[in-house]
Amino acid sequence: MKKIFSLMAIMFAAFAFVSCKGGKTDSAEKFVRVADGHFVRNGKPYYYVGTNFWYGAILGSEGRGGDRDRLLSELDFMKGIGIDNLRILVGSDGKEGVLTKVEPTLQRSPGEYNDTILAGLDYLLMEMGKRDMVAVLYLNNSWEWSGGYGFYLEHAGEGVAPRPNEDGYPAYMNFVRKYATSEKAHQLFYDYVKFIVSRTNRYTGVKYADDPTIMSWQIGNEPRAFGKEELAPFAKWLSETSSLIRSLDANHLISIGSEGAWGCEGDYTTYETICSDKNIDYCNIHIWPYNWSWARADSLVEDLPAACDSTLEYINRHLEICDRLGKPLVMEEFGYPRDGFKFDKAVSTKGRDGYYKYVFSLVADNAEQGGKFAGCNFWAWGGFANPQHEQWLPGDDYTGDPAQEAQGLNSVFSSDTTTLDIVKVQVERMKKLEEKK
Repeated sequence: MKKIFSLMAIMFAAFAFVSCKGGKTDSAEKFVRVADGHFVRNGKPYYYVGTNFWYGAILGSEGRGGDRDRLLSELDFMKGIGIDNLRILVGSDGKEGVLTKVEPTLQRSPGEYNDTILAGLDYLLMEMGKRDMVAVLYLNNSWEWSGGYGFYLEHAGEGVAPRPNEDGYPAYMNFVRKYATSEKAHQLFYDYVKFIVSRTNRYTGVKYADDPTIMSWQIGNEPRAFGKEELAPFAKWLSETSSLIRSLDANHLISIGSEGAWGCEGDYTTYETICSDKNIDYCNIHIWPYNWSWARADSLVEDLPAACDSTLEYINRHLEICDRLGKPLVMEEFGYPRDGFKFDKAVSTKGRDGYYKYVFSLVADNAEQGGKFAGCNFWAWGGFANPQHEQWLPGDDYTGDPAQEAQGLNSVFSSDTTTLDIVKVQVERMKKLEEKK
């Protein structure tokens, strides 16, 4: 009975969106909304299979790193297999020429912007709009590969951030834990937020705040406190950021970009606190079985059952929180390495395919029962890229794996037919779910 009432509520919400406009779908309805704990778009429930396409704005540039022909081919390919939701990095921060750092960068120093990347983002959004695709745009990053925390701390006078590839991740994480309490770093970030969210697209003439191609502004990629003592100020910073974004843009959803409890020092209470904020519209989690030691590099296929068991437990604990909050959940990052932990595109993907099947089934099963699971974005889209080196170097194709990761580690390429067949099946299942509701 509870499931029936939940489904009826979703249908009523979708009907209300249409009927209040006299039966027509106008531009306001093209924005993704949340109604009764579920996404609504174009007057009907919205469920999706998406991917991470962090380098989209770089491809859209006509400057260094840009390749608009490839960008259009990638968008057409993704749209052709039913992927309509892309999670994208707005831009990298800091100086270039740093190993493991994404370049070209957008923000070279605070307030100094690379216009070719801004043009690339404008062009990307225009082309996505033509294809009825939507973007989740993340504005910050706690990790070194795009600048983020370390960039803002350096310019706030905290010294030079250690590089994990040189100094190790413990040294890096101990440094960036300062971000949670650095008001100077926060202010530099807020200036950036104001600049981006208030932007107008040069190609369409549409303000970003008025563009339904954007589904959500996301505070960051895997924002973390990096220390239990920093959890409270970390939550305060997230709340201040979401409030700022809401003051600039009343149309779009706002999300955090969190890994879940894993990104909150294992504290589920903090995760619930940050997601309960009035300006946060839906919840996110990420899951990384290899990174989190749920699967071993030399036993990826053999460890798949254990990885799936841990995944189920982790998801269920976060779904319980979403049920209490009445907000949708998106699993917007998950990945699994190629078999044998090898990075060649010709290597099989038996372990990854099994993991994708399992994750997709959890999403769809929950959604079919009226639950809060609304979508997922696998990590990450490699498409037509041909990696030249295991370590990315300037001039190499961009893959789904950023510069600090082995190229091909978690990328899904257009030649990965077995994986893409699984994606297509999930796309059809989610589409049927929309039609039923």
